[in-house]
Amino acid sequence: MQTSPTQTRPRNYVKTVPGLLVSIFFLWYTFRGIHPSEFRSLGLVHPTWILGIVGFTVVGYTLRCVRWARMLQSANASFSTCARVLMTSLAANNIMPLRIGDIMRIFTYAPDLGIAPSAIFSTVILEKLLDVFVVGLIFVRTMGADLPVNIRHGADAALLISSVGLLVLMFGAGKLETPVRKIFVSLPQNKLVAKVEHWLLLAISTLRQMGVRGNLVLLFYSLVIWFCEGMIFVSAIHLVGLTVDFLGPWEAVSFANLSYMLPSSPGAIGPFEWAVKTALASHGTAKPLAAVFGLAIHAWMLVSVTGAGGLIFLLHRIRIHNHRPLLEEIETLPTELP
Repeated sequence: MQTSPTQTRPRNYVKTVPGLLVSIFFLWYTFRGIHPSEFRSLGLVHPTWILGIVGFTVVGYTLRCVRWARMLQSANASFSTCARVLMTSLAANNIMPLRIGDIMRIFTYAPDLGIAPSAIFSTVILEKLLDVFVVGLIFVRTMGADLPVNIRHGADAALLISSVGLLVLMFGAGKLETPVRKIFVSLPQNKLVAKVEHWLLLAISTLRQMGVRGNLVLLFYSLVIWFCEGMIFVSAIHLVGLTVDFLGPWEAVSFANLSYMLPSSPGAIGPFEWAVKTALASHGTAKPLAAVFGLAIHAWMLVSVTGAGGLIFLLHRIRIHNHRPLLEEIETLPTELP
């Protein structure tokens, strides 16, 4: 007998408990031994840098919307709809477990975009590939000598593999489908292998439709997006007068965003603060100040993105007179990705 979404959803939420425990552990590990007075140690030393924080946040997330709209250009989805759906999904990811925002983007908003869920999912995969590649590149180029050797070696290996993989996908997408199918035919056949094959072929299909020129434009957008993200950290560091070398903010932004790959509570609370503290401390910042700064910059990222996405979501629901409770909508989402 098939299990209904309403039966499986409670079991899915139980899976969030380990993530919450991970977040609690990292928060304890990051802030242990820090006196409460340290949390009042950061002040607005150069207030004009507030403009940098706000400006680079707006530009960076606007470009994320532009990039995703370009991925969906073959479906003629409007920029305003793409921006609304993307910002809503990012806000949901920050406050709800199990990457519900991405699931909503794929399923709930497919009718708004006029695109099949599988096609939307292929753009989400491509989006993640581009982001991980650029963030990994920044991290490897800015790693401080104090970081553990296993992290340094692992990052080098991951960057090499992702670089080769992304370049092959971007420039050889038109010729990859047949070889990929042959590879998966030779593998043991099970549900997981079939899913991975399906997802990879979706990403290849999207890249093939974009063409080499379109893929290069996406890569350029991704580089600018992460430049803006890094400048948010640079601006915040200047705002509070933190002592750190030139590379510190860039390692912090890359390591912090890579920390989202660790299973934790929504918004990577805990791992994010630990990553910022570790990165800045390796570039000359006192550990207590680095930890408090990590908490402050994370609060800004969560509040700004979640606030903007939440406001867009509410305004749209009011405009279309949708009074259905959000949790009720989530209960009807499919239990598996396409």
